[in-house]
Amino acid sequence: MEFFVKGVDVFVKLLILIGAGLGGWGVVNLLEGYGNDNPGAKSQGMKQFMAGVGIVLVATLLIPELKGLFA
Repeated sequence: MEFFVKGVDVFVKLLILIGAGLGGWGVVNLLEGYGNDNPGAKSQGMKQFMAGVGIVLVATLLIPELKGLFA
């Protein structure tokens, strides 16, 4: 079971990194869209940012509950 708990911890950290990267990329696209007055880039940037936030929330709130299932 210790292997599973460590695996969940690594998975959470990996998902947080992916979500933060996607959110950061979204912010860059959003700011680029505002700078160039490009509605397409603004829309894409907001979608990427919100997807990154969603991934981080899932990684921090839901995935750690898996540890409790096998404890």
